[in-house]
Amino acid sequence: MIRVFIADDQLLVRQGIRTLLELDPSIEIAGEAGDGDETMERVPEAHPDVLLLDIRMPKKSGLEVLQRLSAINALPPTLILTTFDDSSIVLEGIRAGARGFMLKDVSYDQLMSAIRAIAAGATVFQPAVTERLLRASSHVNVQSLTPSEHLTDRELEVVRLMSGGYSNKEIAHALGTAEGTIKNHVSSILAKFGVRDRTRAVLKALEAGLL
Repeated sequence: MIRVFIADDQLLVRQGIRTLLELDPSIEIAGEAGDGDETMERVPEAHPDVLLLDIRMPKKSGLEVLQRLSAINALPPTLILTTFDDSSIVLEGIRAGARGFMLKDVSYDQLMSAIRAIAAGATVFQPAVTERLLRASSHVNVQSLTPSEHLTDRELEVVRLMSGGYSNKEIAHALGTAEGTIKNHVSSILAKFGVRDRTRAVLKALEAGLL
């Protein structure tokens, strides 16, 4: 059972997402919130497995929610729901600890796959949003993200699959190699980017134009 909390200021959007999620018996709705303050108050009490977070909300933005929940060690695995106009904010959201982002018009199957992947510890970056972010990157004030060393061709393949939310086992199967080999590649990627986790590695790859 995956417990999901929905945070969005639009009632119809919340109701629509809830209705879709309730079609799957493996999903339980942990709670809902219509603004940033409600989200800040209810998420720590609900202890969801996944937070679906609208990045633009009244009272406190989704970005503020991410930052504040992270500061008190109460941030669950979080999927940002966004529109095409949110490019720079989404980048900041990923920096603040979100596990991924998707457009609000994703299909039911895409949303369910993303929720399961994030609940399992993976990252999910929808290609359409990725392309938008890369086009907007020249307008975002970010630190240089050039790797200390160039990634090998195989490491590029691995980081691209990581951006799709695939586990080490799934990447190993896709590339026809051993899971231990993929773990070594992931460790090398993290070291070259100077980061500690897969989410930040994918973010750096996004901003460096590698995806």
